[in-house]
Amino acid sequence: MTTIGKSRGLTRLADADGHFTMVALDQRPPLIAAIAKAKAIAPAEVTFADMIAAKRLLVKALAHDASSMLFDPNFAIPAAIDLLPARTGLIVTLEEHRFEETPGGRKSRSIDNWSVEKIRRVGGDAVKVLAWYRPDATAEVIAHQKAYVRAVGAECRRHDIPYVLELLVYPFPDSASHTTDYVESPDKRAELVIESVREFAKPEYGVDLYKLETPLPGASLPAPDGSAAAREAAKEFETIGAICRDAGIPWVMLSGGVAPDQFERVMSYSYAAGARGFLAGRTIWLDAVQSHFPDEAKVLAALRGDGLKRLQALTAQAREKAEPFQARYDFDGIRREGDFAAAYA
Repeated sequence: MTTIGKSRGLTRLADADGHFTMVALDQRPPLIAAIAKAKAIAPAEVTFADMIAAKRLLVKALAHDASSMLFDPNFAIPAAIDLLPARTGLIVTLEEHRFEETPGGRKSRSIDNWSVEKIRRVGGDAVKVLAWYRPDATAEVIAHQKAYVRAVGAECRRHDIPYVLELLVYPFPDSASHTTDYVESPDKRAELVIESVREFAKPEYGVDLYKLETPLPGASLPAPDGSAAAREAAKEFETIGAICRDAGIPWVMLSGGVAPDQFERVMSYSYAAGARGFLAGRTIWLDAVQSHFPDEAKVLAALRGDGLKRLQALTAQAREKAEPFQARYDFDGIRREGDFAAAYA
């Protein structure tokens, strides 16, 4: 049974009906790249002020239509915590985007001077970690990633705050398709995604909500039309859904930068397999930033136009097809005054 603190935190992430319709704006390299493209400069020339301005615009335009938002502490919190509506949940990133690349795989770590305790103290409703993971990485890399995810889970238990775990497959350094960009791995295989989910669904990691990538390349998913190809794709999604159901872990999908129509297709497969919603970023706001920044009026107009339309379409799809999340509380053992206080460890 999930603790009351974690259950209450998860309800804060969903809308009033229990649907997770969440917007991610903790992105750092992808947003830097979008700003650089818009300004026709090198990514290294993007300034702290640029990042603050862009993230503030995203919150200003989208926060009222999101059930919760994903902030990072280095840019999004100082940029726009004052704009976040009281009803909109706050998920806060823990992991450093500058991962360690080794021949045997990637190693994650936390942002310097940042912790689960600090996320709780700033009023976060949940902690999010992105863990790069491949079951075929070297033993040393796998051990490192498991230990990192497990340690964060222990801290989330200690502070009674929900743990949102994002898993991403990545190309090895010697792969022909190697990139350090936050894009869907072109050599991703379904079994890599599925076995990653299976590993971290184990209770020892303490995951409360999964943020998952599609098991098959999102850009090439067949239409969910009952064809043989669609049935095969649905099986991969259903395998993920079964793992999460057996573990009692709700899950949502990340957009991974795919086009809006492609992401709606991803979500059709996901909802059929039991997903509870989405935690999407670039598919909602990327075009507005990379086409118009730093013209704030144009960025806002684009976000309040196409950006909001995309978010609202995804929200409507979630409300139609997703099973809502509902927290469950067990007070069967509470018989007299003081029982609950004594029992809640």
